[in-house]
Amino acid sequence: MSRSQLKPSDLVKITKPGSYTGGEVHAVYKSKDLIRFAFCFPDSYEVGMSHLGLQILYFFLNRREDTWCERAFMPWHDMIDLIKERDVPLFAIESGDGLKDFDILGFTLQYEMSYTNILAMLELSGIPLRACERDEDDPIICAGGPCAANPEPMADFIDFFYIGDGEATLDLVLDMYKKRSGTKAEFLASICNIPGVYVPRFYHVSYNQDGTLASFTANHPGAPKVVERAFSPSLGYFPDRFIVPLIESVHNRAVVEIARGCMRGCRFCQAGYIYRPLRERTPEEILSHGEALMDSTGHEEISLLALSACDHKDFAPLIDKLLEETSKRRVNISLPSTRLDAVSLSAMEKTQALRKSSLTVAPEAGSQKMRDIINKNLTEEEILEGCYLAFMAGYDKIKLYFMAGLPGEEEADTLAISDMAQSVVDTYYRLDYEARKRPVSVSVSTACFVPKPFTPFQWAAMVRPDEFTYGQQAVKSQIRKRQISYRYHDAKTAQVEGVLARGDRRLGKAIEAAYKNGAIFDGWSEHFNYNIWLTAFAETDIDLDFYAHRDRAGDELLPWDFINMGVTKKFLLREWEKAKAGETTPNCREKCVGCGCGCEQV
Repeated sequence: MSRSQLKPSDLVKITKPGSYTGGEVHAVYKSKDLIRFAFCFPDSYEVGMSHLGLQILYFFLNRREDTWCERAFMPWHDMIDLIKERDVPLFAIESGDGLKDFDILGFTLQYEMSYTNILAMLELSGIPLRACERDEDDPIICAGGPCAANPEPMADFIDFFYIGDGEATLDLVLDMYKKRSGTKAEFLASICNIPGVYVPRFYHVSYNQDGTLASFTANHPGAPKVVERAFSPSLGYFPDRFIVPLIESVHNRAVVEIARGCMRGCRFCQAGYIYRPLRERTPEEILSHGEALMDSTGHEEISLLALSACDHKDFAPLIDKLLEETSKRRVNISLPSTRLDAVSLSAMEKTQALRKSSLTVAPEAGSQKMRDIINKNLTEEEILEGCYLAFMAGYDKIKLYFMAGLPGEEEADTLAISDMAQSVVDTYYRLDYEARKRPVSVSVSTACFVPKPFTPFQWAAMVRPDEFTYGQQAVKSQIRKRQISYRYHDAKTAQVEGVLARGDRRLGKAIEAAYKNGAIFDGWSEHFNYNIWLTAFAETDIDLDFYAHRDRAGDELLPWDFINMGVTKKFLLREWEKAKAGETTPNCREKCVGCGCGCEQV
């Protein structure tokens, strides 16, 4: 069964039919006699096609002569209704074949609120949700991405997780699949010692009377006690072309990954720890990749991607060289959120010489006390002076990003968010009258802090929704300058995310219950239904306080402790204690802090 059962007149009835037809520039078409792998993105096409990881792994897998990697996305509501009405299974968009006909389905776990979409995609494909219910005729289901750092909440549904850099050992997994001769279980046993591979069925979990983990042990002779992440010391592979969508995606631009990892050590940032150590591409590599993408895609904008792009050791000369090429082609350069220092502001000045767009700054916390706790290593004086230099350079729109509910935060720290926003406006009026050509605009956004695994805050209690809301409203009430706009994230969504982020495999039954009760597209605010999740948690005896709102002891066995992500638990615990004391840690270029990530490999 396949997409061919749908008529053109069917697709006319749905929104954005180009999301399901395939045929884009650079899409890959191969023989069906190969290993058939479907990269499954559990969100809409326009979101998934803006994800760099999809583009990298799609071409990485398709460079193999024995593998055909296709794509599948979570269909929108009207398409779900259509394929159910026509009794058509969810299909890959290259061949149109149902996903049940594939050898391996690989889901990317980019954010916890997409978990129910994964169940929806399995059910729409005619594949049993739970791994224990699937037979030899069903595809092998794997999952990777940043949320695989804690795979346990999805352990009931996934045959194996791939943890770490996809380019590192995924080839070894496919090599073993090509040589397989036995059952699915035998194949899983053959790969469980490959770095990055975790097979949940090969492990047994027991619990204490208070609900905490008592033990996590391998129950298969070949399963390792500690699962090592897949790690690529070199970021050598990068595609020379991207698939160019037929419809508008969230980000219509070419993206070059200039670095992976970060040297800063912000204690809230999971990516800053699980991708350590910092690995940088050379300017020559970046220029080569950028030129190839401009040639092959026709995009009018190229973005330099990194957790902190301006920290690249060759950032200034890189921008100068890249500008030489982009100016010839009339292509814009996009830079992500930046530190307001001389190097980054100079780069912004050069890349946006003709049209000043808004400048994004992430102080993360309003007070110096909180910036020290989260190890932001940024003072208010530096922030305001950077804004002043930006205003001098012609910018009149500043976006400020903060988090609320951080460990140790008090009401005065929360209200300091409004104080800083108003100080930024005041900074603009330090300019001479002639320099203030347009009214200044300061946009303030506050997210609810969610503690994540493999960060120093993995032991921290999360703030309750009503406390989040109170703080957000307090900030809003303190903003009186008309030049400031303020918005904040939904605290109830954050609470559910917090439960899933640090949950164990007992969460699987709640995720399934939420899905069965109608929870899909929970990452979209207009589709998130808090009551569905509360009902699911109640039906499955999941205690929100236990998973989200308690401090964990330093010696507690955590659901992800069996994974070696590079940084040691001893180091993270030391950082947690320093956070509680308000002590900062230097960045990796200033001093090695002994995190255990293996910088000598780079």
